[in-house]
Amino acid sequence: RIGVTQAPRELSIEVDDAQRDDIKAAVEAALSGATDVLWIADKRGRETGVPAAKIAYVEVGSADGDRRIGFGG
Repeated sequence: RIGVTQAPRELSIEVDDAQRDDIKAAVEAALSGATDVLWIADKRGRETGVPAAKIAYVEVGSADGDRRIGFGG
């Protein structure tokens, strides 16, 4: 998930687990100023570009086991 400044919603992009390290490297390059736009390709081959200056946060993780429903403890 990518949070974008001055946008009411975050971007959710589904990628393969094998791309995790590549995505982290691309995010670090965008935030360090090496690139102006962060481009990420999803599982279907669609590409999403986010201006590096507008990135508020990036969350990289697995969506499988992290979600809980109900009043668990």
